[in-house]
Amino acid sequence: MTQFLLFLVVFAVGAAGLFVFGRQRALAVSGGSIEALHSNPAYHGGFAAISALMPAAFVYIAWSSVAKSVGDWFVQSQLGAAFESVPLAERATLLRNARAMAETGTAGSTPVEQSAVGLFAQFNSVSTLLLLAVMAVLVAAGLAYAMRAISPRWRARQFVERTIMVFLIAASVVAIVTTLGIVLSLIFESLRFFEKVPVLSFLFGLHWSPQSAFEGAGAAASNRNAEIFGAIPVFTGTLLITFIAIAVAAPIGLMSAIYLSDYASPRVRAVAKPLLEILAGIPTVVYGFFAALTVAPFFRQSGGLLGLGVSSESALAAGLVMGVMIIPFVSSLSDDVINAVPQSLRDGSAGLGATKSETIRLVVIPAALPGIVSAMMLAISRAIGETMIVVMAAGLAANLTANPLDAVTTVTVQIVSLLVGDQEFDSAKTLAAFALGLVLFIVTLILNVIALQVIRKYQEQYD
Repeated sequence: MTQFLLFLVVFAVGAAGLFVFGRQRALAVSGGSIEALHSNPAYHGGFAAISALMPAAFVYIAWSSVAKSVGDWFVQSQLGAAFESVPLAERATLLRNARAMAETGTAGSTPVEQSAVGLFAQFNSVSTLLLLAVMAVLVAAGLAYAMRAISPRWRARQFVERTIMVFLIAASVVAIVTTLGIVLSLIFESLRFFEKVPVLSFLFGLHWSPQSAFEGAGAAASNRNAEIFGAIPVFTGTLLITFIAIAVAAPIGLMSAIYLSDYASPRVRAVAKPLLEILAGIPTVVYGFFAALTVAPFFRQSGGLLGLGVSSESALAAGLVMGVMIIPFVSSLSDDVINAVPQSLRDGSAGLGATKSETIRLVVIPAALPGIVSAMMLAISRAIGETMIVVMAAGLAANLTANPLDAVTTVTVQIVSLLVGDQEFDSAKTLAAFALGLVLFIVTLILNVIALQVIRKYQEQYD
């Protein structure tokens, strides 16, 4: 990390210096007359910085991506028989520990580890010197090319703009490839899970107990796992807590947005809106503590006074606190879309004799409906994906119930519990997390599609 930060600092300082140097070079070749240049001197400065630094940056990034593998290969080849004598299960740990010790300057505890540490230190020093030498040559070559290319007729603006366009396209491609990678990983791992557990048994089963997973092959193992990997209780708990959260956040958030946009004075709005949005910045673990230590005991004691059996970890406590957490998602976005409704609509409604409340109910809210629906869908997606509050306030029990006073669990909590610790990624228990993740992804995708359809249907264009 220190090397990377040093690279960023040197890169930033170098870019600034090369920018100034290229700009001065353009002014020099034009005799100090900006009008004689085809492109603004700033574009010539950008051209010099890009030509000198980009090749070196690409080499640095490429080497950083393969340095670990090359270093491991170098150390293994140098150790030879000594490395082969290490048990197969311990070789990766040996290399990882030796690499870390070489970076921190500590010595190994065994002869093989000491030799590996020395080889890693040697490799790091030599590779760093070679990398710096190659980067220096590339910077010098790029700068020389830029100095020769800069002239009054040089189209530096087109070069810089094309380069920026390439980077923008690359950023878009990275986002798309990342999404595809997530989806494909979920699909492939879920297919492996469905080889062990039938799809219908997973989607419609009523019992969830992954700790009892039976590892083996054949019809007996499949039938056994089909009985314990029924995800209906997990889906039910997710929907129950999400429903409670939205039942809290939707009316409070929407009414807060209406008040702030149409009723509050500028002074009140300037204070109330930031205070309301502070809720979005509170860590979810703090909400979890609040739910577990304050809200859940309050409901349990209140239920006892009323003769109701309230679990110490209940869906009601988790859903209520989660609803408070997502209020800013509803209120802030709804406030923005309500303020975006043209004032002319409000004035026209008032001119027809409608009261302020009638104007809001019959004109403003219908006009802002697409944005409000988007805010609600975002809040629902946030509630479905929440984990920490549910772990601390609702528990891990996968109970098939619609009673908000009982303990339940959610999809995200089960994913976390299945992947905590050392896991074998060929077991049905671990692969179940990917199947749950795939279902969760499909549900959120459907919610987004619904939101887009509502927006397209009700969206209005204003001049």
